[in-house]
Amino acid sequence: DGVGTKLEVARALQKHDTIGIDLVAMCANDIATVGAEPLFFLDYLATGKLAPAALAEVVKGVADGCVQAGCALIGGETAEMPGFYEGDRYDVAGFCVGVVEKAELLDGSAVQVGDRVIGLASTGLHSNGYSLARRIVAGYAWDFIPPFADRPLGDLLLTPTAIYVQSLLAARRAGLPIHGLAHITGGGLPENLPRCLGEGQGVQIDRRGWEVPPLFRWLATVGDVDWEEMYRTFNMGIGMAVVVPPTAVKSTLSHFQAEQPVLLGEVVAGPRTLQFLD
Repeated sequence: DGVGTKLEVARALQKHDTIGIDLVAMCANDIATVGAEPLFFLDYLATGKLAPAALAEVVKGVADGCVQAGCALIGGETAEMPGFYEGDRYDVAGFCVGVVEKAELLDGSAVQVGDRVIGLASTGLHSNGYSLARRIVAGYAWDFIPPFADRPLGDLLLTPTAIYVQSLLAARRAGLPIHGLAHITGGGLPENLPRCLGEGQGVQIDRRGWEVPPLFRWLATVGDVDWEEMYRTFNMGIGMAVVVPPTAVKSTLSHFQAEQPVLLGEVVAGPRTLQFLD
């Protein structure tokens, strides 16, 4: 996996130390959604002209992300490709291997109609929607402080993606009956949440169940972006969705207190789609 055009923000600010965390998060969080524990990680960086200082920052971020995810960084590759990448532009990709007992695999078969969906808070845009976000903020300086914030816009957009792995693994070890998990990335809730469901199941989400963070509301306002498009592009404040039986809602909310959990909706019978209730 990669981190998309969030790299352009890092390059503009010449701040690369969080990109590696994003890279690990995009891979390790995906591994976690099937119930697996990440074991090891490798990275790949390609650039037009190698900038040692930037490379060191990226690798440091990868190492930090691996610590958060509890996996080993066992190697990587750096490719200098002048003529293919312009100047100091670069791209990164990550590869992660995890393991899970077959009996504990989350493949949608455990999800039941009536199960509840709990959302875990994101830390910001994470690593998706940056092509639209950059277009919206094109007229603002990176050091501009939006009216809702106490940090510059550039810093807000470079906030690293949350890594949920250790908290999810701890929940399963504690015996929480997690039936499904969805990492909310590109495509937002509508595209990602239905992936963890079984056949003949859909999901209803009540958008009144959580407050969309100010950053997303500001982007929608200044960019004149329709709310439906916002939900199809961004995570809108929800980075991971956890599907549990109704009897486990209270214990699940308690376990994930650090991730600011909210009750989003429930699994229903029907086509494998997401329906918003307003």
